[in-house]
Amino acid sequence: MSAGQLRLCHRDDIPEGTARGFLPLPGAPRNVIVVNRGGRLHGYMDACPHYRGGTPMAWRRDAYLNGEGTHIACHAHGALFEIETGACVSGPCLGRNLTRVPLTEAEDGSISVPAQVAGRAAREG
Repeated sequence: MSAGQLRLCHRDDIPEGTARGFLPLPGAPRNVIVVNRGGRLHGYMDACPHYRGGTPMAWRRDAYLNGEGTHIACHAHGALFEIETGACVSGPCLGRNLTRVPLTEAEDGSISVPAQVAGRAAREG
């Protein structure tokens, strides 16, 4: 892992077709959501853009996808987001996007985020 990166998880921690939330720093109020779709990993802040400051989206731990597993869902507002782009396609935040988080995968399968992303997650809440 390069300098300025913080490890979130290992690729194997996110099976195909699932999403999980990881705290980038201990005690951070915001998770980083990692979704595995088609073998590609997508990262977003766990903050629905419907309200200023964002609302956590899962109704229970790691429940970030809709029932069909086709979209990221905000269970508080009923919003649906495209997994590949983070664009809201249904719900009260139509036309807005989730905040994308750049993910880096190391040769050993470790997934990390830039330290500044981890810092932002620690400040928001």
